Amino acid sequence: MNRYKTVSKIGEGTFSEVLKTLSLKDGNYYACKKMKQLFKSTEQVNNLREVQALRRLSPHPNILILHEVVFDRKSGCLALICELMDMNIYELIKGRRQPLPDHKIRNYMYQLCKSLEHIHKNGIFHRDVKPENILIKQDRLKLADFGSCRSVYSKQPYTEYISTRWYRAPECLLTDGYYTHKMDIWSAGCVMFEVSSLHPLFPGSNELDQISKIHDVLGAPDSAVLRKFKQSRAMNFDFPPKKGIGLTKLLPNIVSFECLSLLNAMVEYDPEQRISATEALQHPYFAESRALEKQTLHHKLMQTEKANTTSSMNYLLRIAGQDRRQHVLKSLPEPTIRHHRPTFPVELPKLNVSGVGKTASYPTLKFQSVFPTASNNGKLSNIPHFKYFDTKYEKTQHEKVLLKPYYLPSIERKEGGV
Repeated sequence: MNRYKTVSKIGEGTFSEVLKTLSLKDGNYYACKKMKQLFKSTEQVNNLREVQALRRLSPHPNILILHEVVFDRKSGCLALICELMDMNIYELIKGRRQPLPDHKIRNYMYQLCKSLEHIHKNGIFHRDVKPENILIKQDRLKLADFGSCRSVYSKQPYTEYISTRWYRAPECLLTDGYYTHKMDIWSAGCVMFEVSSLHPLFPGSNELDQISKIHDVLGAPDSAVLRKFKQSRAMNFDFPPKKGIGLTKLLPNIVSFECLSLLNAMVEYDPEQRISATEALQHPYFAESRALEKQTLHHKLMQTEKANTTSSMNYLLRIAGQDRRQHVLKSLPEPTIRHHRPTFPVELPKLNVSGVGKTASYPTLKFQSVFPTASNNGKLSNIPHFKYFDTKYEKTQHEKVLLKPYYLPSIERKEGGV
């Protein structure tokens, strides 16, 4: 802790206190969660659920960032250095007379459901979702305090007295620890109601009063729902039939129908029928949030692509400037593109496939007979000798060849003589 200077105290809980600290290394402010429990070894620190959960779940835009784990072996003190946020949801709505605008509530609840979806997909459920553990900084919301978290794959039953009573689901109240990650959805629904109405939904003074307040609003469950619960040894499940007043009468008129629909789905008595975080994110109430998220993501991708292109060009220019061999860029003429056109027609005439083709008429050629024909007196006429010459020159040359004498040369023998 010598690298951090304490500035002020933010808050204190049962197991820890939170301090605002200044880092002497980078000059930034951080939230220091100092544990009241003393630890004996580094292995014990690494096995801490909160440390394991924050390491597994980071990074995520809606999960508190764990920057450093500071452990003093001599004293056994442990401190978790996390990012510093402005306030929690409880501090945001405390003392307000007018509810938050609907778009602000929608934005916060969308981010809360995103955080729950992320931790549930990673095999963790929080078990203590409440306004004090939901931190905000401007329009950014982050889920914090994973000291009570549990793995969804661990064997039941779990700890009975978990979660703050006002935000505890019915299955946590009526069973000996037989509950699932759906308890986080119930707690988130209670937070949603509190942000919308500025007062808690089920402010029970004890366990029995908590169940009674739930039944006042939602009504008593039927026997089919109660049979799904593994009955607690300390309580009787003989609830008299009762119809609740419903959530509509408890919420202000400014709440939309979609908001009321999602809230009813989140505080469903039967955990098997209760909506999941992934299903909640697809609810019509978050249609505007989904569109805005898609638009923001597209803008970030465009900015990243532009930055990468610019940095690549700067890098190439910088490398080119470092080269000692400076070359003048010459403008070269564009290469001449030679088109090798065929000498024959490319396009063939179309075939007539409509039926039988038309027959073309050609002139009839008349040939002179080469056989002797009988005259009127019965005698054969003399047949002249014909030879075809293409040109007059060829005819003359032929006549010269016929009239020219030929002389054979004398043949000499090797032994002499002719």
